[in-house]
Amino acid sequence: MTRSDPLDLLDPRAAGVLRRLHSANSRQLPRILLRLAPDLPALALGRPRRSSPTAAEGMDDAYLALGREQAAYCYAQARAVRARRVVEFGTSFGVSTIWLAAAVRDNGGGTVIGTEMVPAKAERARTHVREAGLADHVDIRTGNALETLRDLDGPVDLMLNDGFPDAALDVLRLVAPQLRPGAVVITDNVGMMRGDYADYLAWVRDPAHGFVSVRVPYKGGTEVSIRVNGT
Repeated sequence: MTRSDPLDLLDPRAAGVLRRLHSANSRQLPRILLRLAPDLPALALGRPRRSSPTAAEGMDDAYLALGREQAAYCYAQARAVRARRVVEFGTSFGVSTIWLAAAVRDNGGGTVIGTEMVPAKAERARTHVREAGLADHVDIRTGNALETLRDLDGPVDLMLNDGFPDAALDVLRLVAPQLRPGAVVITDNVGMMRGDYADYLAWVRDPAHGFVSVRVPYKGGTEVSIRVNGT
């Protein structure tokens, strides 16, 4: 039987919460695109944006979430590698966190370690995770990811790299020593913001750094990188 809705992959409780959150994210998208309007010429030309990509001002109420199909892809990847320990850079309101925690639970148990800079967003994410019945599988840390992800307490099976793009490479470098062979790193927005991610892509595609990395066609390009050896 063909599934018509990616949320059919999940249990009804988690799916119900995600259905509400994905709908809210979709309604918000036009306003987010309006905020990005000054950067659109640079994005179209593949250049770094003029405004600071680390500036969280004005984004405290923004979902900035993966779409259903893309989130379901992350769920499937987590199931494929039997992920028990997942790291998420850029938790926001917890949409992808719920998808990843559902995968970890369905794999037999484990933890999604999320990190979010904005305390109010982190608290809302925790609320959404509790509503989805997945709190036992989630550890959301508040603060700068370069600090909150220093202690991961074990090997990492999958990483979702979906925070501010100018921090993406530093965060990956921090987490990389904990990525087991075969671990997957999924990095959002590399096609849409290819100027901002140029250094990231150069690094992760250099075989010397221990990854095999390809692009898949979500949002104009999402990078999927497999850890093949340590560095």
